[in-house]
Amino acid sequence: METLQERKEGQVAKSIEKQTSKIPSDIFLWSAIGTAAVATGLHCAGKKKDGLFVGLLVAPILIVGLYNKLVKVKGHDKNDK
Repeated sequence: METLQERKEGQVAKSIEKQTSKIPSDIFLWSAIGTAAVATGLHCAGKKKDGLFVGLLVAPILIVGLYNKLVKVKGHDKNDK
């Protein structure tokens, strides 16, 4: 069985972590709030399908923000350094 010390991050994961760790966590939260506001505005303006489409972007933005936070807390794979 593989131990934690034997696990390595792939190159794609390393490059994503390297880039996302540079972005402040607040950016993702405010982007999600702004996106929800735009979606609500579109819905109220009668563009219900457009509002729904934009509203669907809120969850992925928050998920990427969560990933960003986890990368900052846990860091990169310590064995690769």
